[in-house]
Amino acid sequence: MALPGSEYSALLAELKEVRRAGLVRLRGRALPALEAAAEAAGAPPARPPGAPIEVLLRRAVARLDAGTLRSAAEYSLGLAQGTRDWPASSRRARAASLYGVSVERFRKDQEVMVLGQVAEHIVRLAADAETGTAGVDGVDGGGLGTHRTVEVRTAGRTVRLTVHVHPVDLLRDVDVIVSPSNVHFALPEAYKSSVAASLRRAAAVHGVTGEVLADPLPAELRRWAELHGTSGRAVRPGTVAATGAGALEAQGIRRIYHAAIAVPRAGTNDYDVLPTDVTRAVSRVLAVLAEEHRRHAPPLRSVCFPLLGSGRGGLSYEVSLRAVWGAVEAELARGAHWDVHFVVRTPGAAAAVERVAAGIRPAHDRRPTG
Repeated sequence: MALPGSEYSALLAELKEVRRAGLVRLRGRALPALEAAAEAAGAPPARPPGAPIEVLLRRAVARLDAGTLRSAAEYSLGLAQGTRDWPASSRRARAASLYGVSVERFRKDQEVMVLGQVAEHIVRLAADAETGTAGVDGVDGGGLGTHRTVEVRTAGRTVRLTVHVHPVDLLRDVDVIVSPSNVHFALPEAYKSSVAASLRRAAAVHGVTGEVLADPLPAELRRWAELHGTSGRAVRPGTVAATGAGALEAQGIRRIYHAAIAVPRAGTNDYDVLPTDVTRAVSRVLAVLAEEHRRHAPPLRSVCFPLLGSGRGGLSYEVSLRAVWGAVEAELARGAHWDVHFVVRTPGAAAAVERVAAGIRPAHDRRPTG
């Protein structure tokens, strides 16, 4: 797609201004190109100052390749959990560390490339919304809504599901988040872009310059393994370890349930995920929720599932969701009244949730893009 030079240049200049100011200092700043792009892409007008621009930035960054590029963009613009109020120098230093280069080298080279990629995707988002077409990834079409509800009929009653279309670390006021894990309950490094890494990063306690003061999730998982006699060995796929939520408690998140669904392949960096293991894990999540809900005040009521097994796990949206939904629907059919949420990164994945919950089988599976 050929990008209009003037539009691209204006967006890039304003992205540099956002990088310098940070998200918490957008009020009162003149950012006409970003504001116009947010409006064109469908951002609701009744928002606090700066909110449409932040939503637009998160949508654009979510389209970047998962890994170093996306993470560098998140840190540069203050989109990474806990960084929105960091000074520009601290955010730039963290982004530079992802590439293993000096701050000055990053400023002159990688930062220009990263912000340029974000600008390109903003142009595409606005163009896609205007034409009513899907985005370049085939699933990210117009509109910036971050929440939607789906009503489904099961066991003779109507159940409402909530679908969140944003990164998992932006969740608020959901009692339990399910985090995919490998069978060793070994968490990925916090700088990576997976759901588990995002939750580890969000649960950690950071200082004013971004240093990690406490990293509670790995410690709690080690204590869980010691308590259950699994230290140093793999657990059965489908096992669930419940931990606290660390700093996420400030967002109304009270528990994280780590679901062991990924089995590493010996001698490689890859792993296998079976839909049957996903279903088993979800059944166990709901069983643990039933065991724990009255131990807390107020009782635990809500649980949120990501697309377990998608991404590097290799499952398509529909295969992952059918594996999750099979266990959820069985629990609801037995009369459970849990408040069920899903969190996804793209509108295309949200549409898959709606199709699966409604019992609609697509002509083909969509492959995950992030």
